[in-house]
Amino acid sequence: MYQFIHQQTDLQNVLQHMDQSSIYGLDTEFIKVDTLWPKLGVFQINVNGKVYLLDGTSLDLSAFWQKLFSAEQNVFHACGEDIDLIYYYAQQKSLKNVFDTQVGMSFLGHGLQVSYQNALKMMLNVDIEKDQTRSDWLARPLSPEQLMYAANDVEYIMQLSNKVKTELSEKQLLDCVLEDCRNLTHEIGEETPLAQLYHDVGNYRNSRRQLMQLQHLAVWREQMVKALNQPRSFILKNATMLDMVEQNPRNHFQLSSVKGIRPNIVREHGKTILDLLKFLPEQEEWPLRMARPIRHSSKDITDRVEQVIADVATDIAVPKEVLMRKKWLNALYQHVVFHNDEQDLPGYLLGWRYEVLTKPLIEVLHSDESYLSKQMKVMD
Repeated sequence: MYQFIHQQTDLQNVLQHMDQSSIYGLDTEFIKVDTLWPKLGVFQINVNGKVYLLDGTSLDLSAFWQKLFSAEQNVFHACGEDIDLIYYYAQQKSLKNVFDTQVGMSFLGHGLQVSYQNALKMMLNVDIEKDQTRSDWLARPLSPEQLMYAANDVEYIMQLSNKVKTELSEKQLLDCVLEDCRNLTHEIGEETPLAQLYHDVGNYRNSRRQLMQLQHLAVWREQMVKALNQPRSFILKNATMLDMVEQNPRNHFQLSSVKGIRPNIVREHGKTILDLLKFLPEQEEWPLRMARPIRHSSKDITDRVEQVIADVATDIAVPKEVLMRKKWLNALYQHVVFHNDEQDLPGYLLGWRYEVLTKPLIEVLHSDESYLSKQMKVMD
């Protein structure tokens, strides 16, 4: 049913088998408890119905990564963490040949996050166990139960993929899904510039001084987690950073009283943190205040935006939650208010959604531009 590959010579046979096919069903098992980067335990691949479990702890997978990037298609279910792992290990960030069955099923009305177990039950009437999810995938030897669990995760994925693709093709939605999958894998590979990391922490309530402090802290934390390979929360949690700039501690005692800060962080890095909070550049270099959450000027505009989305969802038979996400809508607001270049919009809004949805929404929002400008106005 499956073959566990832990010898480099056996991997060559897998690579040769991959040369005879160009579409692979894939999944990963990894540990990411106390590290920033995932530690690969097992990489599962279905090649023409043959399941291989590749030992991530003993194999050099350099040639394997290249096969994935040159494949016709890589099939996953809920690919986010898998793609992140591949990008880390392969040191490449441009996997454009992905079909995600979870994304496909969202277009068919099964919700944005249908599980693999539920997907198999709904689409194929297949039941699989999910009792090894929290196993130690780095321990050796792996138990028969772990190996069977790992194998099951790709045993049926090609059948699931074929069924989902067939239903999408019947609704003329397959190309839309493939485009969304390309946008997803691009988004996973994007890194926030260091100077903008504070956007993920701060909010409109923070003063410009506090945002400058958050920028210092966020850059330092990012450098630390990458140097130490530790989760960001191990250094400073976002909530701790917010409390810190609000309390503005001046000494180690005050710093240690900030909620959520670890004693070892105060002990080892207290002076650095206090310096980051204290020594700021000239005021004109501080970030501008962040925009308040959008508030529509009238129920009329709210209704018109929602009606456009609802009409398009009905016309092309795509669920509303798939058609438009809150963060994309917010990007549209900012585009209208700040007169940004359309190419700066999220990729999702520039492809198949552009003519049917993005342009009509921009027209609606332009009619409310003066009010939106007041709401989005950056405060000094």
